[in-house]
Amino acid sequence: MNRRDFIARSALAGVALAAPTTFADTSPAQVSVRIGPPLFTIASDFPGLGYEISSVARSGLLGLANSTYVELVRTLGREGVVRVGGNTADYARYMATAKPVSSPYGTMVNDRALKELGGFLEATGWKLIWALNLGSATEEDAVAEAKAVSAVAQNRLLAFEIGNEPDLFSHEKHRPPGYGYEQWLADYRRYKTALRAQLPGIPFAGPDVAGKTEWVSRFAVDEGKDIVLLTHHYYREGQNPGSTIAKLLGVDPKLQPQLDQLHAASQRCGVPYRICEVNSFSGGGRPGVSDTMASALWVLDYMFTLATNNCGGVNIETGVNQLGFISSYSPIGDDEQGHYSAKPEYYGVLAFSVAGRGELLQTEVGPTLTEIKAYATRSKDSALTITLINKGATGAILRLDTKSSSRQASVIRLEGPAVDARTEVTLGGAEITAAGAWKASKQEVLPVSSGQLSIPLAATSAAILNFL
Repeated sequence: MNRRDFIARSALAGVALAAPTTFADTSPAQVSVRIGPPLFTIASDFPGLGYEISSVARSGLLGLANSTYVELVRTLGREGVVRVGGNTADYARYMATAKPVSSPYGTMVNDRALKELGGFLEATGWKLIWALNLGSATEEDAVAEAKAVSAVAQNRLLAFEIGNEPDLFSHEKHRPPGYGYEQWLADYRRYKTALRAQLPGIPFAGPDVAGKTEWVSRFAVDEGKDIVLLTHHYYREGQNPGSTIAKLLGVDPKLQPQLDQLHAASQRCGVPYRICEVNSFSGGGRPGVSDTMASALWVLDYMFTLATNNCGGVNIETGVNQLGFISSYSPIGDDEQGHYSAKPEYYGVLAFSVAGRGELLQTEVGPTLTEIKAYATRSKDSALTITLINKGATGAILRLDTKSSSRQASVIRLEGPAVDARTEVTLGGAEITAAGAWKASKQEVLPVSSGQLSIPLAATSAAILNFL
């Protein structure tokens, strides 16, 4: 079995699953699962959020005083990564005492806004990736901006990127037609030299491309010894009338080949790769799709898919987008009146944060079921956690053979009223509180006999099993 087929079947450690069944089908076909050794260790700062730089210019948004927002981020993990960039980064300016402006083509960030961001990082405990303006600024501008960002981020600075999506610079009119990797690499090195002259030893990441994965492979060879991260973006497609729930929950044929390339580039230079800007459909997402229960299932499966491909982490885009409005795909809702809330996609990210810890276990499932996905992790204290996802329209009975000596397994479920529900999505029977906190209020306990148990899994839902 080749690696791609094996990873595509990555699932549940030592678990036998039953195929989706209808009420008339009382003898569902069995699916065998074979456990193997651990695949990879999931990075402790794997979860992350991504922001346009215009978000930083919004007074009070990413600041210590925004207690609800801080708690919403902390609920997703005590470790994580904030990435600030997006299309607005290559139109933005930093001036120490200027009036802050949040705008698609004219964002202005000042020292006060950056100080707020520093307090936000301190309060959440998260690290920072910051994209410097390569599109419309100079090396001198980048140096001043990097100095100011470094001063507030301090030891929470993970890396600077030089330019956002430089593979689209010709399209964005930042560079003339024909601008390619060689021209960008020359620009990158010119900026890097100027930055290192003033800030010796500062860390870099790149190439931060939208879609030209071959740039990552080349960058790994050219700069792999002098970076801390390889970076890439991902969206299922640009939002359009064809951006349906079925498409979001279906298989994206371009994803696995892309991840294979990224993993190979990462191995080649010994530097992790991170998908530092991602969500369902670009351009702010598709209303009625990107803001529904479907997005929670998609993001949970997507994050585990990255983990099975030895990705170092992911930054889920949220908040105001490059067009100046709050995206439909935002996991954290913002009414722009100072009220923040958890949207359906948030619950999928939270479910991963609960279950995606420790070693990801290698497993083989056959035959492959595209609607049902399963993943297993083992914590440092050897506790087994299994995550089951049913993206199909039919319920399933899953029969598990875990090889575990545990006698019980606790279960919390990720559920919603319907796959297109925009509200009443819960994890463990609980919604996120108005203060941004979460605690499961509904938990099942299932008996485990000789490592075996059965669990029903409703259509378009997920479950996390912890073996006690």
